[in-house]
Amino acid sequence: MSLPKTLAEDVARNLVMVARLIDEDPEQAYAYSRIALRLASRVAAVREAAGFAAYATQKYAEALAEFRAARRMTGSVELWPVMADCERGLGRPEKAMAMAGEPEVQKLDKAGQVEMRLVAAGARRDMGQLDAAIVTLQSPELASNAVHPWTPRLRYAYADALLEAGREDEAREWFGKALEADKDGATDASDRLAELDGVEFVDVLDDDEDEPVAADADRDDADEDGTSQA
Repeated sequence: MSLPKTLAEDVARNLVMVARLIDEDPEQAYAYSRIALRLASRVAAVREAAGFAAYATQKYAEALAEFRAARRMTGSVELWPVMADCERGLGRPEKAMAMAGEPEVQKLDKAGQVEMRLVAAGARRDMGQLDAAIVTLQSPELASNAVHPWTPRLRYAYADALLEAGREDEAREWFGKALEADKDGATDASDRLAELDGVEFVDVLDDDEDEPVAADADRDDADEDGTSQA
C-alpha cells in the first residue's frame, strides 16, 4: 500500500524511533508505534513494528493481534516463532507447542527454525517437561562448531535447561560455549559462569571511596589529640 509523501515521511520517522528505542526504552518505542499505527494501520511494516513494540512491553495479546494482522497482509511465515512465544506469554504453552508442529515451521529459514526450537523448548519448560525441553534443544545446530547469530542464545538455553535439571558440570561447559560465541554480549553467560564458580565481584570504586573517608577521620582524631605531625 502506497501513502502520500508527507504521510509516508511521518510514518517513517515514527518507525525509525521505534527501532532506535525498542531495546533501551521499550515503553517509549511502544508510544511511537501507536502513532505510526494511527497514521497507517493498513501497512504491514507498521503492524509488525507495533507488534514488536507491544511484545517488548509484554503486551502479548496486543502483540499477537498485530503479528497476525501483518501476516495476513504479507502471507509471510517469518513471524511464526514470535507469535508462538506470545502464546507462551499469555500462559498458553500448549498452543505454542501446537504451533511448533504446524507446516509453517518447515517454511521458515534456518534462523526462524532455530527460534522456533527455542520457543518450543521454553514451552516444554513452562509445562514442567524439563527433560523434553533438553531433548528439544539437542539439534545439529547445537552440535555444530560454526557460529551464527542464533548460536549464543541456543547454547545458553541448553546450558540453562541443564542447570535446572541439576547437571551442573554440563551446564558449565555449555555456558562456556555460549560465552565463546557471544561476541556482542547478547547473553549473560559470563555472569552465569562466575556464579557457578562462586566468583563474587567487588566494586573497587566504592572501596576506594571509603578509604579516604576513614583516613580523614583518623587525621581528625590525631589533630584533636595534638599528635599529628606537620
